[in-house]
Amino acid sequence: MAATTLLVLSACNPVYVVRAGWGQAQILSAREPLTRVITDPATDRDTRDRLRFVHDARRFAIEELGFRNAGDAYTSYAELPSDTLALVLSAARRDRLEAHTWWFPITGRVPYRAWFTVEGAERARDQMEAEGFDTFLRATPAFSTLGWFADPVYSTMLRQDVVGVVETVLHELAHNHLFIPGRGRFNESWATFAGHAAAARFFCEREGGAPDSVLCRRAEARWRDARRVSRFLMALEEEVRALYATMEPGPALETSRRSAYEAARDRFVEEVQPELEATRYEVFAREPLNNATLLARTLYFHRLDDFDRLLYERFEGDLRGLLAWIREEAPRSDDPFTVLDLPGRGGGP
Repeated sequence: MAATTLLVLSACNPVYVVRAGWGQAQILSAREPLTRVITDPATDRDTRDRLRFVHDARRFAIEELGFRNAGDAYTSYAELPSDTLALVLSAARRDRLEAHTWWFPITGRVPYRAWFTVEGAERARDQMEAEGFDTFLRATPAFSTLGWFADPVYSTMLRQDVVGVVETVLHELAHNHLFIPGRGRFNESWATFAGHAAAARFFCEREGGAPDSVLCRRAEARWRDARRVSRFLMALEEEVRALYATMEPGPALETSRRSAYEAARDRFVEEVQPELEATRYEVFAREPLNNATLLARTLYFHRLDDFDRLLYERFEGDLRGLLAWIREEAPRSDDPFTVLDLPGRGGGP
């Protein structure tokens, strides 16, 4: 996810600026060069292997796929003292399906806010709930500072399998490649697409990789899973919006909304999860749904099929060309998702 930094927060609440800046400074002070950690005999084998993949995937993204503005991101490693990098708070109106947003310089309005302490995050969540909002508080293993700092590989990222690690790094680098202020849903869904598609190319086409390798098949399966989840979430969002459009605010609407979310969770367990190939998305089945959790998830999964269709139907699989084209075209529209409906290189509707 793209997260705010001390520079981005310069015009915000001064207490939040100090706390966030202190947390960010502590993280950055823990960085070590990636190559040093990889070659250090004291580094355990699993960590070394994952960091080598990160090193190679970063180079692949820049040299083969043309990712821009990578700077020195992911050329260092930071061992964190806990299993949580930061906590991210999302909130949404209860009387309509609308995300609460926070405004920051540079990023514009974003539908989440990061905290570096549990106490601060829970206090903010409780305050939003007291004001009548649905909330969703979750941990994040990584974030992008959009090139303002040389983001390290965090130890929290390495708790995933190697395909997940590479996807995360490429997702964050995609934010450096393209970030449109105030367009959170596009930024995150674009990065989800770019991270998955680039990871599949990396594991399937890099030197030492192959289309029939275990990691290639897993990366491709994870991308198919993400698109399945995207279809489920987009349908659920449409269903909930229809409730708000056809019912008056009050107890009946609240009951219908709660029933819709409970039924959706059952559908996910019974219909979607059995179709998943490489991931289970257990958090979707485990945590209660509300407006905040729904919008926080659709933020990352909007129109993923359309991104994939654009790649193969209009760009004939040329991922580098598509990444460059979206980077140029998406910022030109008030709604960057219209790029998915425009003729791409080589024609189209």
